[in-house]
Amino acid sequence: MGTGHAHPLHLPGSSPVHRLPAEVKIVAAVAVVLCVVATPREAFAVFGGFLLLLAAVWAVARIPPGWIARRALIEAPFVVLAVLLPITGGAPYVEWPHVGQLGLTLSEPGLLGAWNILVKGTLGVLTSLTLAATTPLRDLLLGLQRLHAPALVVTIATLMLRYVDVIAGEARRMRMARISRGHDPRFLWQAGATARGVGSLFIRSYERGERVHLAMLSRGWTGRMPQLSQQRTSRRQWLAGLSPVAVALALAATGWVLA
Repeated sequence: MGTGHAHPLHLPGSSPVHRLPAEVKIVAAVAVVLCVVATPREAFAVFGGFLLLLAAVWAVARIPPGWIARRALIEAPFVVLAVLLPITGGAPYVEWPHVGQLGLTLSEPGLLGAWNILVKGTLGVLTSLTLAATTPLRDLLLGLQRLHAPALVVTIATLMLRYVDVIAGEARRMRMARISRGHDPRFLWQAGATARGVGSLFIRSYERGERVHLAMLSRGWTGRMPQLSQQRTSRRQWLAGLSPVAVALALAATGWVLA
Protein backbone atom coordinates (compact mmCIF):
# COMPACT_ATOMS: atom_id res chain seq x y z
CA MET A 1 0.00 0.00 0.00
CA GLY A 2 1.57 3.28 -1.03
CA THR A 3 0.88 6.77 0.15
CA GLY A 4 0.23 8.16 -3.29
CA HIS A 5 1.75 11.51 -2.32
CA ALA A 6 5.17 13.09 -2.65
CA HIS A 7 6.90 13.80 0.64
CA PRO A 8 8.77 17.09 1.20
CA LEU A 9 11.77 15.20 2.58
CA HIS A 10 12.14 13.03 -0.53
CA LEU A 11 14.19 14.24 -3.48
CA PRO A 12 13.40 12.09 -6.54
CA GLY A 13 16.37 10.96 -8.58
CA SER A 14 18.00 8.08 -10.42
CA SER A 15 21.43 8.06 -8.79
CA PRO A 16 23.13 4.86 -7.56
CA VAL A 17 22.13 5.79 -4.00
CA HIS A 18 18.47 6.14 -5.02
CA ARG A 19 18.56 2.74 -6.73
CA LEU A 20 19.87 0.88 -3.68
CA PRO A 21 17.26 -1.25 -1.87
CA ALA A 22 15.65 0.50 1.07
CA GLU A 23 16.71 -2.12 3.63
CA VAL A 24 20.36 -1.59 2.71
CA LYS A 25 20.07 2.16 3.21
CA ILE A 26 18.22 1.76 6.51
CA VAL A 27 20.92 -0.54 7.92
CA ALA A 28 23.66 1.77 6.62
CA ALA A 29 22.06 4.88 8.13
CA VAL A 30 21.58 3.24 11.54
CA ALA A 31 25.16 1.91 11.52
CA VAL A 32 26.61 5.31 10.62
CA VAL A 33 24.62 7.00 13.40
CA LEU A 34 25.87 4.40 15.88
CA CYS A 35 29.44 5.08 14.79
CA VAL A 36 28.91 8.81 15.28
CA VAL A 37 27.46 8.28 18.76
CA ALA A 38 30.30 5.93 19.73
CA THR A 39 33.00 8.43 18.72
CA PRO A 40 34.55 10.28 21.70
CA ARG A 41 33.52 13.92 21.83
CA GLU A 42 37.16 15.01 22.16
CA ALA A 43 37.99 13.66 18.67
CA PHE A 44 37.12 16.94 16.96
CA ALA A 45 38.74 16.20 13.59
CA VAL A 46 37.00 12.84 13.26
CA PHE A 47 33.58 14.50 13.16
CA GLY A 48 34.81 16.50 10.18
CA GLY A 49 35.54 13.16 8.55
CA PHE A 50 31.93 12.07 9.13
CA LEU A 51 30.72 15.26 7.48
CA LEU A 52 32.98 14.64 4.48
CA LEU A 53 31.58 11.11 4.25
CA LEU A 54 28.03 12.47 4.11
CA ALA A 55 29.09 15.09 1.57
CA ALA A 56 30.47 12.32 -0.64
CA VAL A 57 27.13 10.48 -0.44
CA TRP A 58 25.31 13.73 -1.32
CA ALA A 59 27.57 14.18 -4.34
CA VAL A 60 26.86 10.65 -5.58
CA ALA A 61 23.13 11.06 -4.92
CA ARG A 62 23.09 14.56 -6.49
CA ILE A 63 21.57 16.15 -3.38
CA PRO A 64 22.29 19.90 -3.16
CA PRO A 65 23.81 20.81 0.23
CA GLY A 66 21.42 23.77 0.46
CA TRP A 67 18.45 21.41 0.17
CA ILE A 68 19.77 19.42 3.15
CA ALA A 69 20.66 22.56 5.14
CA ARG A 70 17.15 24.03 4.91
CA ARG A 71 15.57 20.85 6.22
CA ALA A 72 18.16 20.44 8.97
CA LEU A 73 16.62 23.43 10.78
CA ILE A 74 14.41 20.91 12.59
CA GLU A 75 17.39 20.57 14.94
CA ALA A 76 17.04 24.15 16.22
CA PRO A 77 15.48 23.28 19.65
CA PHE A 78 18.47 21.07 20.48
CA VAL A 79 20.84 23.87 19.49
CA VAL A 80 19.16 26.10 22.10
CA LEU A 81 19.79 23.43 24.74
CA ALA A 82 23.41 23.14 23.69
CA VAL A 83 23.91 26.92 23.99
CA LEU A 84 22.70 26.87 27.62
CA LEU A 85 25.07 24.13 28.80
CA PRO A 86 28.29 26.22 28.86
CA ILE A 87 26.51 28.84 30.97
CA THR A 88 24.85 26.52 33.47
CA GLY A 89 27.56 23.83 33.72
CA GLY A 90 29.89 23.23 36.63
CA ALA A 91 33.62 23.62 37.26
CA PRO A 92 36.25 23.86 35.93
CA TYR A 93 35.64 27.14 34.14
CA VAL A 94 37.35 28.94 31.27
CA GLU A 95 37.53 32.69 30.85
CA TRP A 96 36.81 34.56 27.62
CA PRO A 97 38.31 37.96 28.40
CA HIS A 98 37.32 39.58 25.10
CA VAL A 99 33.57 38.94 25.45
CA GLY A 100 31.88 41.95 27.03
CA GLN A 101 33.50 44.43 29.43
CA LEU A 102 34.18 41.96 32.24
CA GLY A 103 34.69 38.85 30.14
CA LEU A 104 32.62 35.68 30.09
CA THR A 105 33.03 32.63 32.30
CA LEU A 106 32.00 29.36 30.71
CA SER A 107 31.94 25.84 32.05
CA GLU A 108 34.49 23.55 30.42
CA PRO A 109 32.33 20.38 30.86
CA GLY A 110 29.39 22.42 29.59
CA LEU A 111 31.30 23.40 26.48
CA LEU A 112 32.21 19.78 25.79
CA GLY A 113 28.62 18.70 26.45
CA ALA A 114 27.27 21.38 24.12
CA TRP A 115 29.73 20.33 21.42
CA ASN A 116 28.76 16.67 21.92
CA ILE A 117 25.04 17.40 21.54
CA LEU A 118 25.51 19.77 18.63
CA VAL A 119 27.88 17.73 16.48
CA LYS A 120 26.33 14.31 17.07
CA GLY A 121 22.79 15.60 16.79
CA THR A 122 23.60 17.45 13.58
CA LEU A 123 25.29 14.44 11.99
CA GLY A 124 22.36 12.23 13.03
CA VAL A 125 19.86 14.64 11.47
CA LEU A 126 21.91 14.90 8.28
CA THR A 127 22.13 11.11 8.02
CA SER A 128 18.38 10.77 8.49
CA LEU A 129 17.70 13.46 5.90
CA THR A 130 20.00 11.68 3.45
CA LEU A 131 18.02 8.45 3.94
CA ALA A 132 14.70 10.27 3.52
CA ALA A 133 15.92 12.19 0.46
CA THR A 134 16.94 9.05 -1.42
CA THR A 135 14.14 6.67 -0.35
CA PRO A 136 10.38 7.08 -0.93
CA LEU A 137 8.13 6.41 2.03
CA ARG A 138 6.69 3.28 0.47
CA ASP A 139 10.19 1.87 -0.02
CA LEU A 140 11.06 2.65 3.61
CA LEU A 141 8.10 0.57 4.72
CA LEU A 142 9.12 -2.17 2.31
CA GLY A 143 12.64 -2.07 3.73
CA LEU A 144 11.35 -2.41 7.29
CA GLN A 145 9.25 -5.35 6.18
CA ARG A 146 12.26 -7.06 4.58
CA LEU A 147 14.28 -6.45 7.75
CA HIS A 148 11.58 -8.36 9.65
CA ALA A 149 10.44 -5.41 11.72
CA PRO A 150 7.39 -6.19 13.92
CA ALA A 151 4.37 -6.60 11.66
CA LEU A 152 2.24 -4.36 13.88
CA VAL A 153 4.78 -1.52 13.59
CA VAL A 154 4.84 -1.79 9.79
CA THR A 155 1.04 -1.86 9.65
CA ILE A 156 0.63 1.21 11.88
CA ALA A 157 3.28 3.15 9.96
CA THR A 158 1.73 2.23 6.61
CA LEU A 159 -1.77 3.33 7.60
CA MET A 160 -0.48 6.46 9.30
CA LEU A 161 1.46 7.56 6.22
CA ARG A 162 -1.48 6.70 3.98
CA TYR A 163 -4.03 8.76 5.88
CA VAL A 164 -2.02 11.64 7.31
CA ASP A 165 -2.67 13.66 4.14
CA VAL A 166 -6.37 12.76 4.31
CA ILE A 167 -6.62 14.10 7.87
CA ALA A 168 -4.58 17.19 6.98
CA GLY A 169 -6.94 17.89 4.07
CA GLU A 170 -9.94 17.50 6.36
CA ALA A 171 -8.38 19.96 8.81
CA ARG A 172 -7.85 22.50 6.02
CA ARG A 173 -11.46 22.19 4.88
CA MET A 174 -12.76 22.65 8.43
CA ARG A 175 -10.55 25.72 8.87
CA MET A 176 -11.81 27.27 5.64
CA ALA A 177 -15.40 26.56 6.72
CA ARG A 178 -14.84 28.37 10.03
CA ILE A 179 -13.19 31.35 8.34
CA SER A 180 -16.03 31.63 5.83
CA ARG A 181 -18.40 31.94 8.81
CA GLY A 182 -16.48 34.81 10.40
CA HIS A 183 -13.93 32.91 12.46
CA ASP A 184 -10.56 34.65 12.79
CA PRO A 185 -7.92 32.45 14.50
CA ARG A 186 -5.80 35.53 15.28
CA PHE A 187 -8.11 36.57 18.13
CA LEU A 188 -7.54 34.92 21.51
CA TRP A 189 -11.24 34.80 22.41
CA GLN A 190 -11.86 32.52 19.43
CA ALA A 191 -9.52 29.85 20.76
CA GLY A 192 -12.58 27.93 21.96
CA ALA A 193 -13.82 27.50 18.40
CA THR A 194 -10.41 26.21 17.37
CA ALA A 195 -10.41 23.74 20.27
CA ARG A 196 -13.89 22.50 19.32
CA GLY A 197 -12.69 22.11 15.72
CA VAL A 198 -9.77 19.96 16.91
CA GLY A 199 -12.19 17.79 18.90
CA SER A 200 -14.48 17.46 15.90
CA LEU A 201 -11.51 16.48 13.71
CA PHE A 202 -10.54 13.80 16.22
CA ILE A 203 -14.07 12.35 16.17
CA ARG A 204 -14.20 12.41 12.36
CA SER A 205 -10.79 10.72 12.16
CA TYR A 206 -11.88 8.05 14.62
CA GLU A 207 -15.08 7.38 12.67
CA ARG A 208 -13.15 7.26 9.40
CA GLY A 209 -10.73 4.77 10.94
CA GLU A 210 -13.63 2.56 12.03
CA ARG A 211 -15.07 2.60 8.51
CA VAL A 212 -11.69 1.81 6.97
CA HIS A 213 -11.16 -1.06 9.41
CA LEU A 214 -14.56 -2.57 8.60
CA ALA A 215 -13.83 -2.24 4.89
CA MET A 216 -10.49 -4.00 5.36
CA LEU A 217 -12.09 -6.83 7.32
CA SER A 218 -14.70 -7.30 4.59
CA ARG A 219 -11.85 -7.71 2.09
CA GLY A 220 -10.06 -10.41 4.07
CA TRP A 221 -7.77 -8.40 6.36
CA THR A 222 -5.89 -10.76 8.71
CA GLY A 223 -3.92 -8.24 10.78
CA ARG A 224 -0.71 -8.38 8.74
CA MET A 225 0.36 -6.33 5.77
CA PRO A 226 0.81 -8.42 2.61
CA GLN A 227 4.32 -8.93 1.32
CA LEU A 228 4.89 -5.87 -0.85
CA SER A 229 7.73 -7.37 -2.89
CA GLN A 230 9.39 -10.73 -3.37
CA GLN A 231 12.60 -9.30 -4.83
CA ARG A 232 15.76 -10.28 -2.96
CA THR A 233 18.71 -8.00 -2.29
CA SER A 234 21.95 -9.18 -3.84
CA ARG A 235 25.29 -9.40 -2.07
CA ARG A 236 26.68 -6.79 -4.43
CA GLN A 237 24.01 -4.32 -3.35
CA TRP A 238 24.78 -4.96 0.31
CA LEU A 239 28.49 -4.41 -0.28
CA ALA A 240 27.88 -1.18 -2.18
CA GLY A 241 25.41 0.17 0.36
CA LEU A 242 27.50 -0.71 3.41
CA SER A 243 30.77 0.71 2.06
CA PRO A 244 30.15 4.05 3.84
CA VAL A 245 29.67 2.07 7.06
CA ALA A 246 33.21 0.69 6.73
CA VAL A 247 34.52 4.25 6.47
CA ALA A 248 32.42 5.28 9.48
CA LEU A 249 33.79 2.37 11.53
CA ALA A 250 37.33 3.40 10.62
CA LEU A 251 36.59 6.99 11.66
CA ALA A 252 35.11 5.88 14.99
CA ALA A 253 38.14 3.67 15.67
CA THR A 254 40.43 6.58 14.81
CA GLY A 255 38.53 8.73 17.29
CA TRP A 256 39.26 6.29 20.11
CA VAL A 257 42.92 6.13 19.14
CA LEU A 258 43.23 9.93 19.18
CA ALA A 259 41.17 10.44 22.35
